[in-house]
Amino acid sequence: MAGAHTRTIVHRKTEFDDWRSLSLGIYMALTGYSVMVGLPVISTQWVNSVGFTAVQVGRLTGADLYGLGLGAAISFFLVARFDRRYITLGAALVAITANLLCIVFPEYGVTLWLRLMAGVGAGVFTGIAIATIGGHSRPAFAFAIELFAFALYQAVEMKFLPMLSIAEIYTVLSLAFGLSLVFLPWLPRRPAAEPLDVEVDVEEERGEHHIEHKHVPAYIPWLAMIVILFTYINIGAYWTYIELATVGTAADPDWVADVLVYTSVTAVVGCYFGVLLSNRYGLSRPLLITLLCMTGVAAMLVLGITNVSIALSMFAFNIGWVLVDLYQAAILANIDRSGRFVALVPAAQGVGNGIGPNIAASVLAFGSGYNGVFIMCAIASAIAMLVYLYTYLILRKRLPALADAS
Repeated sequence: MAGAHTRTIVHRKTEFDDWRSLSLGIYMALTGYSVMVGLPVISTQWVNSVGFTAVQVGRLTGADLYGLGLGAAISFFLVARFDRRYITLGAALVAITANLLCIVFPEYGVTLWLRLMAGVGAGVFTGIAIATIGGHSRPAFAFAIELFAFALYQAVEMKFLPMLSIAEIYTVLSLAFGLSLVFLPWLPRRPAAEPLDVEVDVEEERGEHHIEHKHVPAYIPWLAMIVILFTYINIGAYWTYIELATVGTAADPDWVADVLVYTSVTAVVGCYFGVLLSNRYGLSRPLLITLLCMTGVAAMLVLGITNVSIALSMFAFNIGWVLVDLYQAAILANIDRSGRFVALVPAAQGVGNGIGPNIAASVLAFGSGYNGVFIMCAIASAIAMLVYLYTYLILRKRLPALADAS
């Protein structure tokens, strides 16, 4: 009987499972995200050291982040077609050149275009990095290591970056990109599989096995991208206004500042439990539950902000943030083993991160207050959950092995 057959996704080990490939992919991802992580410090240095205005800093930040998204989008078209070592070399040289030229030409007009150029280089570089991590036969495990390393790297960067001048920051960024080129031979040149092609191990009633090749419908990864977009609309708006929303409430400012610091450790907790849950329940069901919880985490603040509610909300939000990053990237890695769509993840995140605060600002401009912002966050998360629920149901019908893959 066909219904008695057991189907599971085949995760073949390839050169992407080599510790050198994974290590380089993680290092490249951390390097590519360096500016995004260090923006609070870099923005301050732009004001204090160079003399840019707050408006100019906002434009420079936007150029960097939009460049990052544009670069990731470019990598989508390149990562499965051309030698990844040459792409990485080109992207790194663009980023290095732009950062060093920022030292030579500190004027705002020139710096603005150079930051866009640096962002594009970093975006292509990061797209290749994410595709390399996603090529691992255990993508959830690989991305959990990357997120754990990211949490540690963020703490180190925020500790030491303020000690540097803006010229020294540009230099360090250039050196970080340059160092990756030393280990370029560790980077796999080509994807391990064809785009949107998955292998399914079918166990028949008598215990015999055979492999089936299945093609994933092209619209599935785009639905997953929409999920990431709405998830990051929520994240961008929440994280932009969470501290400002506590002003004038029952929450103590010192307590809020401490919670902001302590919540960074939740990344470690989230990585650990994320892998455990995916091993037991697959990736899709934990993602749906996480998106539902993030909807509640935002909505609960409408009932009032106190020391207890802000702590619960922020700790739960940060754990959820880590989990959705882990599950969404790993799901896309399973859907498309060529790495094209995983490389596009930074672009979807960047667009959502940009849209979210702008929608929130419009909500505030209409006089709805921070309650309106958190309702908007909850709605965005709920939309993400519903879109992925629709995607999951399609996969359950057409490719059940992929729907519940770990």
